[in-house]
Amino acid sequence: MGVTGAGKTTVGRALAEALGSDYADADAFHSEDNVAKMSAGEPLDDADREPWLRAVGDWLAARDAAGGVVSCSALKRTYRDALRERGPGVWFLHLTGPPDVAAARVGEREGHFMPVSLVTAQYAALEPLKNDEPGLTVEFVLPPEQIVEQALRALAEIQAESSKEVI
Repeated sequence: MGVTGAGKTTVGRALAEALGSDYADADAFHSEDNVAKMSAGEPLDDADREPWLRAVGDWLAARDAAGGVVSCSALKRTYRDALRERGPGVWFLHLTGPPDVAAARVGEREGHFMPVSLVTAQYAALEPLKNDEPGLTVEFVLPPEQIVEQALRALAEIQAESSKEVI
């Protein structure tokens, strides 16, 4: 999760490969209307995102037992709650960092519908991952390999904790 330009796709693909899991980019779940709106520099509102979040959540729920990785902005707590409602085991890797770096990355992309002008709107809407939400926050300025290593360590710790016997 994170704003546009945080490296969600790069990290998500690498994490899915390391885990041997299915991967999806949540951008592929947007309606044509949502893509057109964002392409025009208009931020999506909650009503625009609702069917999109439902589709992403359904994708995750279908992979709940086997696991799956999806790159998704999930900017607000309510969006993450909606994803967890459909896939109760959802764990978030929040990629966070400076707006100027995210904007520079978006400006360098070719063939993507998200304009640089929406970086500011995404930061304004962002509600960072809270301590009571399952996940990990990592700086996106780190190399993707280091981010994936941190995520894998955190996931291994969770798995180790859940496999301990209670006496």
